[in-house]
Amino acid sequence: MNWQRTVNDALVRFTGFRVIRAKTPAGEARATPEGTRTPAATAGAELVRPPADPQADRLLRAPIFILSPVRSGSTLLRAMMNAHSLLHAPHELHVRRLTVGFGTTLSRRAMEALGHNQADLEHLLWDRVLHRELVRSGKSFIVDKTPANAFAFRRIAACWPDARFVFLLRHPASVATSWHEASPDRRTPEEAALDALRYMKAVQRAREALAGLTVRYEDLTADPETETRRVCDFLDIPWEPGMISYGDQAVISKGLGDWKDKIRSGTVQQGRELPGPDEIPEVLKPICGTWGYLAAS
Repeated sequence: MNWQRTVNDALVRFTGFRVIRAKTPAGEARATPEGTRTPAATAGAELVRPPADPQADRLLRAPIFILSPVRSGSTLLRAMMNAHSLLHAPHELHVRRLTVGFGTTLSRRAMEALGHNQADLEHLLWDRVLHRELVRSGKSFIVDKTPANAFAFRRIAACWPDARFVFLLRHPASVATSWHEASPDRRTPEEAALDALRYMKAVQRAREALAGLTVRYEDLTADPETETRRVCDFLDIPWEPGMISYGDQAVISKGLGDWKDKIRSGTVQQGRELPGPDEIPEVLKPICGTWGYLAAS
């Protein structure tokens, strides 16, 4: 309506804000600084479904996802798997945050006429991005270890019905301590424990819903050959000794994986000692029990 446009133009001139339609919990419009864009949202759960034709709709075959909490050794496991001649395990990819939008109603109608909703198109995009990365590597299988994927495990499993999952666990109190140490200016030890617990609960939900292999960080650092052999057996590929000394990493960057000296060393380093019972935050004791760490402590 013209009056709405007039009011909006005046609002921009005097305040720098424009009222736009945006999805909020209550469904109301909200003011956004002029010149900025509201972030696109990935498709809702009601739109998520498996590919109509997996052979035609997916370029990737049997992708591998490491599902773990933050600070659980996923970068170490990724580096070890990437050293395998058949496995390409790049830095964290965050493909689940890649979104697709319809610029016009006609574009939406056109895609719906082809049988695609927003989630379908996003899945095609995710698959294409990962497939391109795999092809460029010259290897056979791609491995994605983004910890936040644990929050989207159902969607990942729907996108790639033949996906394979490796669940990487670590003592919850060690996870929380490491998460605090990663950014002590951003979160207190108590906040780190609560935040890390979100990831742990998501990983546990995935373990209960999906078939896969569980690996423990403590076992991986104590006996890397045995654990990498287990991983290779699960993936039905031959074990390679180069997985133990994985070498230099192409990407060492905060936000895309672990950037600490242990990873830079290129070899497996011994993990920290397990915390004692009195060092486990109360909020983490239930998940410690579920994962079998209370007796170990």
